[in-house]
Amino acid sequence: MGRARDLALLGPRGINPQVGAIVLSPTGDVLAEGWHRGAGTPHAEVDALSRLAPGAARGATMVVTLEPCNHTGRTGPCALALIEAGVARVVYAVEDPAEVSGGGAERLRAHGIEVEPGVRADEIRTMIAGWLDAARRGRPHVSIKWAQSLDGRAAAADGSSRWITGPDARRDVHRRRADADAIVAGIGTILADDPALTARAEDGSLLPTQPLPVVLGRRGVPADAAVRRHPRELLHLDGTDLADALSQLRRRGIQRVFVEGGPTLAASFVRAGLADELLVYVSPILLGGPRVALDDVGVGSIAAARRFAFTDVRPLGADVLFTAVPADAPASDPSPQGGR
Repeated sequence: MGRARDLALLGPRGINPQVGAIVLSPTGDVLAEGWHRGAGTPHAEVDALSRLAPGAARGATMVVTLEPCNHTGRTGPCALALIEAGVARVVYAVEDPAEVSGGGAERLRAHGIEVEPGVRADEIRTMIAGWLDAARRGRPHVSIKWAQSLDGRAAAADGSSRWITGPDARRDVHRRRADADAIVAGIGTILADDPALTARAEDGSLLPTQPLPVVLGRRGVPADAAVRRHPRELLHLDGTDLADALSQLRRRGIQRVFVEGGPTLAASFVRAGLADELLVYVSPILLGGPRVALDDVGVGSIAAARRFAFTDVRPLGADVLFTAVPADAPASDPSPQGGR
């Protein structure tokens, strides 16, 4: 399974999961290896089988990082391919959570194939955590970040906000930007602050991986805006329907979204129930004034408060990062969509 994991990482991260597969002979010899090379290409199991002569997999064991799929999309069901190849045993790490493509293990067992699930499951689950989360929710995971003073202000009364937090906090933000698939800002922030939406090192150089820059809003992005010099092409969506915007991002293979667009956009995601994680960087300064870090989230009374639970509290130099998730967040979404 460790080798299958390494093979999986050769494939791209996107709307499909990274999956690796190995075919073993009845005596344990490696007969073939395969991995998923991207949407529309053969899945890992079929890729491995394609490297064998017809009938060579009869009686063999298939080791694969994800439960073989059970649906026809751009490619056929892997469960059926394994049955037709005469594979005798299938070992996999993680169950496919998607309603459309799950159920492969059950189909294999119904045809007399021995199935062993859960091998090194935690390790593989961590590897494809973004895809698993998106598959369960039917949309990308949304992290919302803001920096604020101790009294909840995002800027001083004159609008200045550089820098509320110190270098350790900023370094952490850029690391998280690089880990995200997309960084989202509102057009108001683009026009007011002209952010580059890049992930940068302390010396200002670009980090090796960069999130897709996404701007939400109907107004146009100026031709000379810094975000237009981003190493990846800007995606501009009208943003009137946040759920639809997230659906569009998922169709592009986006699994993790980092929202860093100011108090109005952050509040819109919270109000719509689309905040999966809050990353609040708090600096021990007082600013006062009207420039709050989060706008109206639709709470009229304390009884209607939107409640979150802390998952981490981490000092970063003089600042503190508070990480929180919705207090009533389910372990997994009950109505997943998509799949391989």
